[in-house]
Amino acid sequence: MSIAGALTVLTIPSPDQGVWHLGPVPLRGYALAIILGILAAIWIGERRWVARGGRPGDVQDLAIWAVPFGIVGARIYHVATDHSLYFGEGRSPWTALYLWQGGLGVWGAVAAGALGVWIGARLKGIRLLPVLDAMAPGVLVAQALGRWGNWFNQELFGKPTDLPWALSVSDATAIDAGYPPGTTFHPTFLYESLWNLAAFALVIWADRRFRLGHGRVLALYVMAYTAGRAWIEMLRVDSVQLADVGGLRFNVWTSIVLFVAAAAYFAWSARRHPGREEHVYVPGHEPEDAVAPEAGR
Repeated sequence: MSIAGALTVLTIPSPDQGVWHLGPVPLRGYALAIILGILAAIWIGERRWVARGGRPGDVQDLAIWAVPFGIVGARIYHVATDHSLYFGEGRSPWTALYLWQGGLGVWGAVAAGALGVWIGARLKGIRLLPVLDAMAPGVLVAQALGRWGNWFNQELFGKPTDLPWALSVSDATAIDAGYPPGTTFHPTFLYESLWNLAAFALVIWADRRFRLGHGRVLALYVMAYTAGRAWIEMLRVDSVQLADVGGLRFNVWTSIVLFVAAAAYFAWSARRHPGREEHVYVPGHEPEDAVAPEAGR
């Protein structure tokens, strides 16, 4: 076999299908990836919250608010930034509700999900910043797993490449993207998944090493994620309807602005509130069986 032939064998194949049927019930790879990510984030967040002095079950209760808010926010962000896919001549606005076809914007999910956590935290007498710090690293794992949904849907891949780990897609998908059949692409879903897992390890290490608190874990999550999202975004070939500015995609600018804002908050918080919170509940809402936070968690 020639070297060129060997490299072709090494390319990453796309699934032949992204939907399986269990009787009349469709099982969609995209949805399974999202659900698995949500479950992982809740499990990680719960363990971290208890280690910081929280009550077992709190994160699960907050997820009841955060998950639906996050999904709605993610969809709104996607539809707003890619509105021509759903509105205009020849388009059906109803397809904006078809979540199984893909299209969830991470920053809509984070913002709306945080709003859901805030509502739930107020109802349960939980301080917001400590619980966001506990939950933030798990979100990186959720994003890492959720990106595999793009693989099942053959979407959001990068520019053409002949690297050994290039992604192969169906001929129809390549043609729809404006490329000839047989073109292989950067697997940006894989790049972002691996980046998120590395960022998760970094955030966990930094939190244990420096006992981060007062929202600094959340800020570090934002910095770590956006640093990777910026360069990965520049590889992608999918269009974003909001106009580019200065030759950069809208989502790249979003990453830059959020990175700077998170870094500024991290520095301000470190000077203003060094260390970690001693109390994670609003006075009067502490559980009777509360335990002391574990060191380094």
